Amino acid sequence: MKLNELKDNQGARQAKKRLGQGIGSGKGKTAGRGHKGQKARSGVSLNGFEGGQMPLYQRLPKRGFNSRNRVENRVINLGRLQAAIEKGTLKKGSDLTEETLSTLGLVGKGSTPVRLLAKGDLKDPLNITVTSASEAAIKAVEKIGGKVTLTASKAS
Repeated sequence: MKLNELKDNQGARQAKKRLGQGIGSGKGKTAGRGHKGQKARSGVSLNGFEGGQMPLYQRLPKRGFNSRNRVENRVINLGRLQAAIEKGTLKKGSDLTEETLSTLGLVGKGSTPVRLLAKGDLKDPLNITVTSASEAAIKAVEKIGGKVTLTASKAS
């Protein structure tokens, strides 16, 4: 096979319908747009337009606030770590980083920071390195002989 012999499969490309090419084409005169009106003109943008009725997005109440500066965290709870130890995925006293937590499937993959939270009970000591952790989680880990190292500047 040579480059000049290459061609698409039969029916892979459909010819564009040529509009406004005379009455015999079936798409002459108004080119399938009907007669007059806003939709017959170019540059029409009718997303959300409901014929003069108040659009749904304007009828619904607006509540709350989404900060542009919010930080989405991947969250890991102490109870989930303990469950992984009991399952055999983690060893007691092992060193955990955000990468190892991600590869073990304990937190989702991604580049967002990992935050350690105190939900659940941790019975076995671990050395954990994460971006941030709650004060209750840090106290719970240190109480059983583990250590939490924060890579971020503040623990909040």
